[in-house]
Amino acid sequence: MRETKSTCPYCGVGCGVIIESEGDQITGVRGDPSHPANFGRLCSKGSTLHLTASAPVTLQTRLLQPQRRASRGETPQVVSWEAALDDAADRFADIVRRHGPDAVGFYISGQLLTEDYYVFNKLAKGLIGTNNVDTNSRLCMSSAVAGYKATLGADAPPACYDDLKFAQTLFIVGSNTAYAHPILFRRIEDARRDNPAMKLIVADPRRTETAEVADLYLPIQPGTDVALFHGMLHLLMWEGLVDNAYIRAHTTGFDGLKAIVRDFTPKEVAKLCGIAEADLVQAAKWFGESPATLSLYCQGLNQSSSGTDKNAALINLHLATGQIGKPGAGPFSLTGQPNAMGGREVGGLANLLSAHRDLANPEHRAEVAALWGVPEVPAAPGKTAVEMFEAAARGEIKALWIACTNPAQSLPDQATVRRALQTAEFVVVQEAFSTTATCAFADLLLPATTWGEKEGTVTNSERRISRVRAAVARPGQTRDDWDMVVDFARRLEQRLPERVPPGRTTLFPYDSAESVWNEHRESTRGRDLDITGLSYALLESAGPQQWPLPEGAAQGKARLYEDGVFPTPDGRARFVAMKYKPVAEPRDARYPFSLTTGRLRDQWHGMSRTGVLGRLFGHVPEPCIELHPQELSRRGWASGELLHVTSRRGSLVLPVMANEAVGLTQAFVAMHWGEEFVSGVSSTGERLPGVNALTTPAFCPKSKQPELKHCAVKLLKAELPWRLLAMAWLPQDKALLAQQQLRALMPSFAYASCVPFGREPHERGLVGVLFRAAAYEAAPEDLVTQVEGMLGLRGAEVLRYADKRRGQRRAMRLVRQAGGDARLDGFVLAGDTSAEAWIKTLLQEEVPAQAYGRLLLVPGAKPPVALQARGRQVCTCFNVAEPQILAALAHCSGPADAQLAQLQGELKCGTNCGSCVPELKRMLRLQLSAA
Repeated sequence: MRETKSTCPYCGVGCGVIIESEGDQITGVRGDPSHPANFGRLCSKGSTLHLTASAPVTLQTRLLQPQRRASRGETPQVVSWEAALDDAADRFADIVRRHGPDAVGFYISGQLLTEDYYVFNKLAKGLIGTNNVDTNSRLCMSSAVAGYKATLGADAPPACYDDLKFAQTLFIVGSNTAYAHPILFRRIEDARRDNPAMKLIVADPRRTETAEVADLYLPIQPGTDVALFHGMLHLLMWEGLVDNAYIRAHTTGFDGLKAIVRDFTPKEVAKLCGIAEADLVQAAKWFGESPATLSLYCQGLNQSSSGTDKNAALINLHLATGQIGKPGAGPFSLTGQPNAMGGREVGGLANLLSAHRDLANPEHRAEVAALWGVPEVPAAPGKTAVEMFEAAARGEIKALWIACTNPAQSLPDQATVRRALQTAEFVVVQEAFSTTATCAFADLLLPATTWGEKEGTVTNSERRISRVRAAVARPGQTRDDWDMVVDFARRLEQRLPERVPPGRTTLFPYDSAESVWNEHRESTRGRDLDITGLSYALLESAGPQQWPLPEGAAQGKARLYEDGVFPTPDGRARFVAMKYKPVAEPRDARYPFSLTTGRLRDQWHGMSRTGVLGRLFGHVPEPCIELHPQELSRRGWASGELLHVTSRRGSLVLPVMANEAVGLTQAFVAMHWGEEFVSGVSSTGERLPGVNALTTPAFCPKSKQPELKHCAVKLLKAELPWRLLAMAWLPQDKALLAQQQLRALMPSFAYASCVPFGREPHERGLVGVLFRAAAYEAAPEDLVTQVEGMLGLRGAEVLRYADKRRGQRRAMRLVRQAGGDARLDGFVLAGDTSAEAWIKTLLQEEVPAQAYGRLLLVPGAKPPVALQARGRQVCTCFNVAEPQILAALAHCSGPADAQLAQLQGELKCGTNCGSCVPELKRMLRLQLSAA
């Protein structure tokens, strides 16, 4: 067995991992105790990385060879790398000659490595001569970039993770840190335990697990963040809690801001935000009176049509109180993706250039042109993410190159995105996984390496650069992202020789990821993120390092602006005076609900990796829309019923679930549910893809980040009387194949979802597959037959029942175990699913089934022996369910911490990754409150 140090490929915390491997197989993963981001801890997603990197998962979900479609809609055929890249170079060169450089666009990803990002940026802006290169980081971090630049002068988070130890007040806004950054939340828990006097304020429309543990929770209405911050500043000024000396010495523009916030009185702000006036006053006092206040924020501020203003308004509070540039204080933006920071560093956005240079600045363009050895970098602004796909839908952009991202799931307004992918003359998708929705639109598919197979660097939220290392050989014909882009670029140079300066053989002389990184490093010399003192060798010997780390420095800087000098022309930070604007699409009489989106604890983005593991579906097993219980009661809806969720752009059918965390007149849907997991068709035959069929393409005019967090929707009960539920235990390779086949059937129903379930490793080596569907009338018999066949329910040993007149059908597969007991291994309930609760429990819990006999085939039958469902899973690592926890808590005693320790000692929940600890504490608080 070998061990290889690397970095987790999920969120921006940037946890270090140790990969265990044997031969070409990754066999295990654990946290790296020497990595300063996580000190050995991993969340539920990171701790299962090896399970998504092991065969046969790889064989079933990976793209392993270049493939090309002769025409759209056909099955792609395997081609050689030579043929694939020659074809791509021919098509791009032809389009550039006919329509100009701006007729092509590159849409890349915050999950690429810094080296990959750099060569894409140079390919587009240096060789082709277009600034149409943008990234899915536009969807998560561009407002943070714009906010930092507008106020502090540079895109540089000024704080670090260690500041949690020194903070006296922690202000979390627009971030469910407990779910989105679990390991950072462990550090928050540690800091609060070591400093019981620390105050935690959380502002969020939903009462999330993060909000549950707050000393003060502000349940603001969606989109009212700027009003909240203005109201807090109004109070800080009124109470004499601003730092006038700091303002005079280190800032400009405060008088203009004062004129605006003067009108944001506590009474008015409380009304706008929907919070108690006393709570607003308390939040302002804790913020201003604290010796050190640290703010953490994420997509709740960023994904907004006023995202830049929200970021800047929060930073205004820190500048006004001098809460910056000292231990435990500062505005700390949390990155969503593992290398969104690295992409920002190399200028991976359409408005940026390498090393935090601005595309609009002629001097900056000249500096980059000189570094690259090209006559110029184009001045015309590039198309950002939403703009790029809108332009392709209009036919302006003819060719799209998409790498390591899934816009057919993740971008808002999916109708426009899909029209763009269908309209473009040529679409290249550079991917590791063949199962993403975007792959279906590709003319050319290029297989990329992924985590555990590639080399390079990433930068986390605290500006810390870590190495990513390969633990196993590249599978199949996959290639590293930077490597295939360099090969393509050299071929394109042959077809566009006028773009290569005289005397140069190539603009891409790289033979390794390190050679790319070395050029990137040189581009930072003298800049705010200077890393000229850093090298791969230093990262090997000394471990991850923070920037800036200029040549001659012994180490990087933990926090910035300690001297009060900012990277602006006059060295002063700038207050931004912005007016409060409501959400782009407020709810109204026609669309009376505010729909918000967010993350699940155990899933990542579009779930191309996490979505193959049944254990990661235990906490939230199926797609749903969450409403406050009073909303269900008022409308006569019951949990589990299907609703039409409709916005001004599209519609989706989802089961509804009651959740008191969601405010009245609000609704919540997790961002992860794309068409790979939930889909259907309307009564008119229109395709209903995932959640982003609903979201608005409206974006912040300054950052161009779309308002994915909010849109207005209406909800109607879906009258879909015919239902189907199919479940089966299958060997892992057959389970993955069944999921792919079932997903092809999903558009045949008005509603359908397909998810795995179970636990890895299963004692019999099996994986569960669940398929649920609903329709306006009974589905054709051959369609149900296909479902049965895909789940292995067509053999002679399968028990059957059918009533064609009523559109009812059942199939049950019982398997005899070694001890003589029969287990239910698969079933289909079609037409009548009223027995779902007990039959589903029978299968999932693998309870001996011989006692149930023919009752399994009787519609509406009740079991002779009461079956108690396990209930909702809370702890993923040890498969501990809510009823078990409640039963254990009933005989725990003593203070809350003692009871938690007793609970963990008995059930082990929360003792591994710790992701479930916030929920355990919530359940404990409710138990104590009830007592």
